[in-house]
Amino acid sequence: MPTNGHSSNRRSETERQIPTLTDLPRPLYARAESLSAGSWTPTHRHDWVQFSYAISGVLGVNTPHGSFFAPPQWGVWIPAGLDHEVVTSTRAEMRSLYVRTEDSGWAPDRCRVLEVTPLARELIKTFCQLPAEYQQTDSSEARLVQVLLDQLRHLPEVGFSLPSPRHPRLLALCSELVEQPGQSVTLTDWAARLNMSEKTLMRLFQRETGLSFRGWRQRARLLSSLNALEEGASVTSTALACGYDSTSAFIAAFKGLFGFTPGELFRG
Repeated sequence: MPTNGHSSNRRSETERQIPTLTDLPRPLYARAESLSAGSWTPTHRHDWVQFSYAISGVLGVNTPHGSFFAPPQWGVWIPAGLDHEVVTSTRAEMRSLYVRTEDSGWAPDRCRVLEVTPLARELIKTFCQLPAEYQQTDSSEARLVQVLLDQLRHLPEVGFSLPSPRHPRLLALCSELVEQPGQSVTLTDWAARLNMSEKTLMRLFQRETGLSFRGWRQRARLLSSLNALEEGASVTSTALACGYDSTSAFIAAFKGLFGFTPGELFRG
């Protein structure tokens, strides 16, 4: 599904090169990148797990199943073999960990957004300073890797994702709302455009996305607000652009999804 940064004018944006790795030299491999605004990767897949973590900026990961968003201090877990692309509308500092599948068998085989705890953050920072072919046997580096893998295993999952419907006409409408989150399209409007009853549309929406129409639209609007807030837009202007009539309602909904107010999430 299209997201901010996933648009038809990509020729003016920055395509990122995908590392040409045939396999991983160790159970864990790190990449540190400074991403420009509007950077993106072509759709690709890996034979290993990828965990992309945003130190600053907002990462978007698009998959056939939906889009996943990582504000600062969160990361996206991408299972091996899953087609995906990574997009950033703003400048971002990203740290990526590649994990061999045999060393991550405990993980669910699906894309997830995980909260990076303070301990995991420091472990990732330290690991990114090690050489790619660190010493594996009876070494402080090997012990660090085992502790980091254990921490990754227990990172809490959060619901910063937007499921994509497979129904073609419903997908087209959802994509339209992602591109224009402030539009006031009602369930009645959508039902009329799809030539079906509201009850039928409600059942279809729940079956295709696992969310109600209202829940999906609210999540789409809140996720679309992340880039504007990261760029320093005011809460009031962001709320209006996302279709909210009042700032207080936007802040309450934002805290309900992210666990923080906009000011708390992007402070500093």
